[in-house]
Formats: sequence, C-alpha cells, structure tokens
Amino acid sequence: MRHISNRILSFILTLILAHCGLRAFSQNDPREAAFSLEQKGQIVEAENVWRALSKAQPSNPEPFAHLGLLEARQEHYTEAVAYYRKAMALNPTMPRLQFNLGLAYFKEGDYKEALQQFKPLEKTEPPASEEAQRLVILIGMSHYGLAEFAAATPYLKRAADSDAQNLPLLLTLAHSCLLSNQYQCVLDAFHRIVALNAESAEADMLVGEALDEMKDTLGATREFRAAVLANPKEPYVHFGLGYLLWTQGQTEDAAIQFQAELANDPQDFQAMLYLADSLIQMNQVEDARPLLEKVTKIDPASPMGHLDLGIVYADAGRNADALRELKRAAALDPSGVKAHWRLARLYRSMGKTAEANAELTKSKKINEAAREGLLKVMSRGSRQSSAPQGVLPVK
Repeated sequence: MRHISNRILSFILTLILAHCGLRAFSQNDPREAAFSLEQKGQIVEAENVWRALSKAQPSNPEPFAHLGLLEARQEHYTEAVAYYRKAMALNPTMPRLQFNLGLAYFKEGDYKEALQQFKPLEKTEPPASEEAQRLVILIGMSHYGLAEFAAATPYLKRAADSDAQNLPLLLTLAHSCLLSNQYQCVLDAFHRIVALNAESAEADMLVGEALDEMKDTLGATREFRAAVLANPKEPYVHFGLGYLLWTQGQTEDAAIQFQAELANDPQDFQAMLYLADSLIQMNQVEDARPLLEKVTKIDPASPMGHLDLGIVYADAGRNADALRELKRAAALDPSGVKAHWRLARLYRSMGKTAEANAELTKSKKINEAAREGLLKVMSRGSRQSSAPQGVLPVK
C-alpha cells in the first residue's frame, strides 16, 4: 500500500532550490563584461567571454566556476559538474564552489555524490544561517532520493521545524517517516499538516497507511474514507480504500472503489487485478477474464494475476489454458498454497489422480512448513517474555 508522491518531491525541490550564484570578486574589464552579460541573461555571450578568460588564465578557477554556473542554469548538469571540478582542483576553498558542485549533482539525480559535497559544508556553517538551513533540506532530500528514509527523517524534521508553513515539506517528512516505519512521526506530521490544510487527502492517506502498518485496520479505513471525501481524484485514494475493504471481506464495496480508481486512471493494473479478484469472489467470473488477461500482459510476473486467470479459465472449461496459468502462478510464488490446491482440483477434474495427489502433497508440505515457522516464532517470543532480567534469551 505504500507509494511515494513524485509530485510532492518535484514541488518541494522547486521551493528549496533558489538561485545560487558565485560571489563576485573585484571587477576588471573582461570579467566585468562577463558579469554584465550574465545579469542580462545573455548566456551564450557570457560563456564565450569566460571561455576566453579560462584560456588566457588557465590557473584561475573563477572562469571555470562561472562556466559551471551557466551550464547549471541551462540544466546541463553533467557539463556543470565538469567545470566545477576543474575549478575545485585549482581552488577548493573558493566561496560557494563546493555547494554549487553538490547542487549540480543533486539536480542531476546523483544524490550520493551530492552528499559527498554537502556533508563537509554542514559542519562549517553557523546552525542558524540560511546556508545551513538550505544544506539541511538538501541533505535530507538527498537521503530521501537514495531511499535512505531513516537517515532522511531527522534532517527533514529539522527543515520542517525551521519552515513550519511549508506543506509540501511536511508531506515529504510524513512519507519519509512512513517508509522508515516511524509511525508516531507520521501521526505527528499529520497533525501539523491538517493545521495548515484540514482537507489534505494525501495527509489522510499517509495516516491511513501508518495505521494499516500498525494493524489498526478500522482506523486506516476511516482515514482513507476521509481522503476520498477530501479529494476523490487523488491518485491511489480509491485503490487504498478498496484494498482495505478487500482485506476485510467487504468485496462489493471494495469493487466499487477499484472501479472508481480505474475511472481516475484506466491503466492502473493493480486496481484491475483486485477488481477482477473481487468479481471472482462475487461469482462474476466472466467479467473478470478481460481484466486479468490485460493484467498478465502488463505485469507477467504477477502470481495473483495468473492464479485468478487460471481460476477463470478452469471455470470456463478451458483446461489447457487454466493449467498453463496455474503452473505459472506456482512457479512465481513457490510458497503459495492456493496455486497448488487449484492445480490439484483441476487435475482431479481431468481424471489425473496422480498429478492431483502430487499437488495436494505440495500444499500439505507448504502448510506444515508455515505452521512450524509460526510455532518457532511463538516459542521464541514465549522464552523472551519469561527470561529473567539481565539474562539474554536463548536464541
């Protein structure tokens, strides 16, 4: 049920990546002309002057630094990095140079290299300065971009505390908390979000996902219903509610939500898959078939898609097709009992008793292994709870 909103990520980057230039030094003729052209937005002309200066003064880092800046303004980040690297080799302490190099890596999507530049700068800036606050959010977003959510969250918290009215930042913080399993953090961010926007569907969804992870299914369902009311066009909102209802056996209501998701996004194959499964449970098997045939083409690695399509084909008497789909489902999910049980039923209906018994044996072994695993977990938990204080539990 987890998802990350690229829309939030791109919006928040727009907010934080303000113009970052290099400080000018004393002006003389060619440099003054280059600065003047930069300020007028005449990038090509400015680049020509800086290139001429870089050739005339190859040991001067400033022309290379400004060429990097001009390339970055044109979103030519690879070229910008190359120029910044040349300038760094000549003078690594040049004001703002390392920051701009990190920023070019960040905008290019190379978050690992961006962190290599930002982290040392974090130690040198006064904590209350604007530069330090900018570094905090860039470091947080770099970790976020690397899916290092546990590392991103403390930085995003600090950034949100410094900019309490920034709704996209709070939503990103909530995502990071959720994806690092910090559910109380999600709830704390939610309260701050609703204080700014009481009708935030995405905030309701985030809390719903957190509550679902905490096994509070009823609470999660309540939050997703609130999200649907707040914005029925929000991506994934109907699917999220439908999935929760589906897990509770409320198949008809779940199907309505999956259909609503498909009305918003006709290509959402997850909504197609779960709608088809709901239709099978509602004995509308033939209606499920075209959905499942489409799903298995979009995502041929879906065990559930092949399993359900095998069930549909078996119901229609298409035994060869059913056999193919059920075998595919079993191969994709070897620990899944349902595919083997369905294969056993199909073989038996075809008069293949030996094959049916073999599949039933596989199902039995899978169930026994699952029970043994559960008993081991329960036994370990019992030993841990009864262990005397100060004594490590037996592993």
